[in-house]
Parts: sequence; C-alpha cells; structure tokens
Amino acid sequence: MRDATDDFVTYRNLLFTVAYEMLGSAADAEDVLQETWLRWVDVDLDQVRDRRAYLVRITTRQALNRLRTMQRRRESYVGSWLPEPLLTTPDASGDVELAESMSMAMMLVLETLSPTERAVFVLREVFDVGYDEIAEAVGKTPAAVRQIAHRARQHVDARRPRQTVSEREVRAALDSFQHALAAGDLQGLLHVLAPDTVLIADGGGLKQAAARPISGADKVARFMIGGLRKARISYTTAFATVNGSPALAVHVDGEFDGVMAARVDQGRITALYYVRNPEKLTRLTDAAEVTLR
Repeated sequence: MRDATDDFVTYRNLLFTVAYEMLGSAADAEDVLQETWLRWVDVDLDQVRDRRAYLVRITTRQALNRLRTMQRRRESYVGSWLPEPLLTTPDASGDVELAESMSMAMMLVLETLSPTERAVFVLREVFDVGYDEIAEAVGKTPAAVRQIAHRARQHVDARRPRQTVSEREVRAALDSFQHALAAGDLQGLLHVLAPDTVLIADGGGLKQAAARPISGADKVARFMIGGLRKARISYTTAFATVNGSPALAVHVDGEFDGVMAARVDQGRITALYYVRNPEKLTRLTDAAEVTLR
C-alpha cells in the first residue's frame, strides 16, 4: 500500500494536468484522480513494469469516460462555455509548451476535437508520451494512434494562436486594458483591442453574462463600458497567474466575481475570456493569490 501511495503522490501533478487538459474542468479532473487512485490500489505492482505509464493509462481511460459524459452536459449548458480557470504558479509560464497548452485559447481549440483525438493530442504533443503507450491508454493500435495524432495536430495547428506571447506582453496588454476600462476611455480600449477581438463570457446561467460571443473591438469596448455604467457597480482587479498566463481577478463590491484571461497577439488583445460561473470559481474563491488585501 505504501508503494502505491508513494507512486501516486509522485505522479499526481502529472495525472491531474493530463485529466484537466482533457476535460477543461479542475473539479472533474480531481474526480478522475480519485477514480484512478481507487483502481491503482487494486493493482499488483509486482506485475507493473512502468508505473508512470500505467497510472497515465488509468487516468486517460477515466478521463475519456468522463469526457464523453460531459459532452452531453455541454449540449444543455446555458450561454457560452469556457474552461474552469486553473490557478497556477508564476513558474508555470516558464514552461512555454505547458503554459500554451493550458491557456484558455488552446483549451477552447481542444474542445473542437473528438474525445479520442483530444486524449491523443494531449498525451503526445504536451507530454511526449510514446505511441505504444498512448495506444494502450485509448484502446487503439499504434498505427491508428499515429494517424489520429497527425489529424489532431493539423486541426489544432490551423486554429491555435499564431505565435507564443511572453508573460510580459500579456501583462502589459491587460494592464493597458484595465486602466482604460476603469477610466471609461473608449479610445484607450480601442487602442489595446485588436479590430477583430472577441469577448466570451461564461455565467453558466447562474451569473449574468453575454449569451453569445461579442465580436469586434468597437462592440466589445462599448459593451463593457456601457455595462459598467448601467450596473453602477464598484469593481477592482488584481493580477493572478491563471492557466499559465497573467489574468485579471475581478472583484465586484468587494466580492470575488470572476477571472478574465486574454489572448494577445502583437501587443493587442485578440480575445477576452471572462469566467463568472460560480461553480467554476470554487477553487479560486479563497485563494490568497486572487484576494485583494
């Protein structure tokens, strides 16, 4: 039992990240880890040649089962759906590949893959798992996995951000954005927002949010400034590292309200992702990193 516990603890962060990138939900990823643990303790470890690979295999299979169930739930989701924000340490942005794969923009791209394509892409492209190991995890032949990986890579490459943006660039763009928004400066917002920028807000039917994505810098800027004026609320923002990149933790009337992440290209914001659904914020509500002092 002790060996099983030690192995699970050793690879827990890896297993959680695999599950999260497959599911887009930290809560569901934690459930997958619990299911993985229950299966792992029943394994005869003397028969396991590679314990890391075996744990990844269990996690992938459990995540695939859950992903198929979640897809049915998504069909009845109210409004736009965004991944559950994941609070990460500033060090996470130093691992460029991992930070990019966890970004809101990339997680939304992964949503367009089939469950098996997503599993194969995450295991191969993010964690460099061998084709034979992936085949065992998803129940396919290595040859089929290679074809799936190629197809998924092409699909993602056609939709992923054109270039990797540094943490400093993202923070600078968000800093300009929040200052212009606080001042009600329409021209300031138009300067930092790319012409084709899009705003996606996720309230899950529990918090007010735009029912559909809003496209175009002018529409986004006027919607945000007009919404704040109409609501007559007091709000503040603080920087937090979310999904491997700087983001804004938003507080309304002193209460934590949500997380706003951004996609940045050439110094301008091309997409804003605002998660307000309280069911997706439970892991962040009490976190010191997003609590204003």
